Amino acid sequence: MPRETIHLFLSHGLESGPGSTKIQAMKRAAEAFPGVRAEAVDHRSSKEPDIRLQQMRAAMEKASAEPARTILAGSSMGGWVCAQTSAHTPVLGCFLLAPALALPRYPQSRPVIQARHTRIIHGWDDDVVPVMPVLELAREQRINTLVLADGHRLQNSVDTVVREFTFFLESCLSELNPS
Repeated sequence: MPRETIHLFLSHGLESGPGSTKIQAMKRAAEAFPGVRAEAVDHRSSKEPDIRLQQMRAAMEKASAEPARTILAGSSMGGWVCAQTSAHTPVLGCFLLAPALALPRYPQSRPVIQARHTRIIHGWDDDVVPVMPVLELAREQRINTLVLADGHRLQNSVDTVVREFTFFLESCLSELNPS
């Protein structure tokens, strides 16, 4: 890949797939930017968080993704995968939708996210990942967070998610290509 390439890896949730509405909408938005190569990682072969984490790392390695030019985006367990990946491999960006963070049953549920740009979007009515522990983690790490009147899947907010994701990408990319 040419040095100008920005790698974007999208990670879906536990009961979802790489073809999900949000993942595909974000992939299309990312591909509108020149030089962005977007890949929706397929995690359906396992429901185990650590295996999905290994799958993300393998996808990055296979693509020869340079961390400083890599953006991760994930929903629910996919958000956990992205947060954990960035905790061990500092990346350019980490965009998290209703991330499965601050959950007692998840391994390493409070990662220190090491992305230069991080954004969380969560739903007030999330009945899978409670919003308050995620907000506390965001406060501790000073992460920009948007909470919407929606549930875990953010199904009523896809347009807002895509718009916020586009702004997030613009912010990340402007750092690499200052005018």
